[in-house]
Amino acid sequence: MRVSGVDIVIQKSERKTVSIFIERDGTVSARVPEKLSDDEIRDIIKAKEYQIFKNLAEWTQLNENAVKREYVNGQSFLYLGRNYRLKLVDEKLEGIQFKRNTFLLSKTDKNKAKELFVTFYKDKLNSKIHPIIERYKNQLGVEPNQIKVMELQNRWASCTPNGNVNFHWKCAMAPIDVLHYIIVHELVHLIHNNHTQAFWNEVDKVLPNYQEQVNWLKINGVGMSL
Repeated sequence: MRVSGVDIVIQKSERKTVSIFIERDGTVSARVPEKLSDDEIRDIIKAKEYQIFKNLAEWTQLNENAVKREYVNGQSFLYLGRNYRLKLVDEKLEGIQFKRNTFLLSKTDKNKAKELFVTFYKDKLNSKIHPIIERYKNQLGVEPNQIKVMELQNRWASCTPNGNVNFHWKCAMAPIDVLHYIIVHELVHLIHNNHTQAFWNEVDKVLPNYQEQVNWLKINGVGMSL
């Protein structure tokens, strides 16, 4: 749907309110109640026009800090909130190695460096999230069905209606405190499948400083890329 010159992806679901989001790639999406007609949706979005353009301006400003990474000696890559340099080496290695605060990559593997970095992040994230999930699922009294690390496009994580919890492999780039927040956020969705005040109250009970992590993602999320 195009409103005021902006293309908006409409997602209908069993909800009572309209929420508008600027996705990480700059697209605009609106999650709306199924019962609303196109004209009603258009009128509601039109009323939120100022909010949409304000958020788009913020997105543009934040994305001025986007990092274009190349797989060359000295290029920095994020891991658990810190930047570490890449070093190309002559010897043959099994994928990306992380030793002495340096990423190591065989020169012969440079052409598949991105693929190898994704594998590295997936492996590391899988090893990090399960102990954290165990801690918080007991605190919240929830039990995820399946837990996966995968490509999630513009989301850091997701919780499916059947209780599966998925995490973007890029979460391995975030500081450990931010990773805790992302995990708690999705586990709370097993209790509240929306972002009502009850949802945020539950998050706040577990992580009273969660807004700091939200702000970190807002400012630094654009740099969590390959």
